[in-house]
Amino acid sequence: MNYHEAFLSALSHLASHKLRSALTTLGVVFGVGAVIAMLSIGAGAELQAQGMIERLGLKNVLIRAETLAGDQLQEARKKSAGLSFRDSEAILDAVPGVAGVAPKVEIDPYAIVAGTTTAEGLVYGVSESHGELAGLRLSRGRFLDAWDVRDHAQVCVVGKGLAEELFGFTDPLGSWVKVNDVWLRVVGILTASGGEADSFEGVPLGGSSRAIYVPVTTALRKFDRDALESPLTELIVRLDEASEGPSTARVIGGLLERLHAGVDDYQLVVPEALLEQSRRTQKLFNLVMGCIAGISLLVGGIGIMNIMLATVMERTREIGIRRAVGARKRDVLVQFMVESFTISAVGGLAGIVMGLLIAKGIAASAGWPTVVTPSSILLATGVAITVGLASGIYPARRAAELDPIESLRYE
Repeated sequence: MNYHEAFLSALSHLASHKLRSALTTLGVVFGVGAVIAMLSIGAGAELQAQGMIERLGLKNVLIRAETLAGDQLQEARKKSAGLSFRDSEAILDAVPGVAGVAPKVEIDPYAIVAGTTTAEGLVYGVSESHGELAGLRLSRGRFLDAWDVRDHAQVCVVGKGLAEELFGFTDPLGSWVKVNDVWLRVVGILTASGGEADSFEGVPLGGSSRAIYVPVTTALRKFDRDALESPLTELIVRLDEASEGPSTARVIGGLLERLHAGVDDYQLVVPEALLEQSRRTQKLFNLVMGCIAGISLLVGGIGIMNIMLATVMERTREIGIRRAVGARKRDVLVQFMVESFTISAVGGLAGIVMGLLIAKGIAASAGWPTVVTPSSILLATGVAITVGLASGIYPARRAAELDPIESLRYE
């Protein structure tokens, strides 16, 4: 018997027992579907995490002022003034591999008004280099420049989402926005940035869609702030291409420890290290989810073996007749192996469809990104077919070893 005839015979036998065949393939269907769905969720989560970390800048080191209050703040200020321009200058002068440092201060806005429209948003005081270091892109106008910072200019760059809420369809360039008690002229509008999540691994991302950027000197001089509050909220340290984030961060940490007299009033964040940590976590997630889905495939394989053993028993007389008219052991072995392969292949194809539907459904309903990769489909179907073949070996060998005379007597 050739493989083509064996395949047609397998399809004919499966079609004659539709319900039993369908129930047998369900284990494979669920297993393959689970593997594809889990891996697609994992790949989507990894892509999303990578995008968030890239917003921080892979060649950046972030230094954020810790939030202190009460007696803790009072004690800290006896030794350290908090994150300041002195830290920025010291890092730029003393740490090798630093290409630039951009200060940033957050303002707590109680009112953002344009005309008769009031909106809520974030206000940041930044330097002229912040746009480049933070990866901000303009749709219209310009970003802040060195003259704005030097002259404490009352100008601002507005995020796309906030600009649309404040000005609607009117061109905001040249218009005025009142933040708290300070009037600011709009000189630039940012493009919409994908993924406006607030934080990643506890690190604020500073979404730009609903943000207003003003010169850092304007923020410090013209907006009311607590006298004990850290002068700066954040320093973005850009490294050159040859520098490694973790090693440079250790040097920066040692310098800041001396500058702040040992006071732990700042936090170092290394996006490059966050990316590696995210990848390790994702690999563990994929491994655990893959094992769980693999159990479903194993259960499906056991179901295939069980049904194939039952098939051998009920077709014992047929096997005896085939052997009596000249069929070899190899022919019987091939027949049952092909039948086992067919069950797993049909289940694998149905499982692919199920996995794609699950991935699409999760992406549509939960808003969670999913990425179905060819490798996940190949892995799931490959394992399913391997499990099917492995499950069919014992029943096929058992069928091939049946004695023809005893088989003919079997009722």
